[in-house]
Amino acid sequence: MQRYFIHPDEFTDAVVTITGDDAHHLIRVMRAKPGDTCIVSDGVSREALVRIRSLEDRQVTADIVDRLPMENEAAVDVWIAQSLPKGDKMELVIQKGTEIGAVRFLPFVSERTVVQLDGKKEGKRLERWQKIAKEAAEQAHRNRVPAVESVLSWKELLRTASEADAAWICYEKQDAQQLRRAIREAIAKGNGRTGGSRVKLMLIVGPEGGFSEREVSEAEAAGCVAVGLGKRILRTETAAMVGLTCILYESGEMGGER
Repeated sequence: MQRYFIHPDEFTDAVVTITGDDAHHLIRVMRAKPGDTCIVSDGVSREALVRIRSLEDRQVTADIVDRLPMENEAAVDVWIAQSLPKGDKMELVIQKGTEIGAVRFLPFVSERTVVQLDGKKEGKRLERWQKIAKEAAEQAHRNRVPAVESVLSWKELLRTASEADAAWICYEKQDAQQLRRAIREAIAKGNGRTGGSRVKLMLIVGPEGGFSEREVSEAEAAGCVAVGLGKRILRTETAAMVGLTCILYESGEMGGER
């Protein structure tokens, strides 16, 4: 069944309003008519099965039929910090990372990043990334749309890493078993806290040329732990997906031990 994310203000106790591109999709692409149903979420705390009451130009009004539980999210919050790759690889990281379960994407520039930033295009690029995350979240039946941040500098990224309960930098010279141990330790430590706040885990992935030894040292000095992702050298966009999947597996999302 089709799923849409709407602004919380458009979600009341009995009625929801779908506007903009989503309304256009329902009206022009899905050819919806009164009486049809779909799922609507505010991306925060409310999700419902709704029945369409009326369709107008770029606006659909629907009545709430049933409130649905929001239980499609992972037990931990995983942030993907991705050094800007060439071409459209960042779009792939956001799309597939959203499908797998990441909640936050932090693109950044590192020493070996080859992408040339264009300030004039920055806003449009960020808007496109956010749209890709929203569409992927709808397709994957996520309960929330991941946040996609503006591009950070290397120093800004290391400062942001301090906000996470644990941060790991992918480095090919490290043992992959260390990541498994680190994930389990971070989750166990986070689950033992009082207050019930979600465990926040950051995975930092380098560009096509990887990280320099200096960057790894700086990351470790900032509290990050260098980890490997196996014996083989992965493409940058592959590394993000493999690392994210490892984290979610070890958290129990895919059958691993909690």
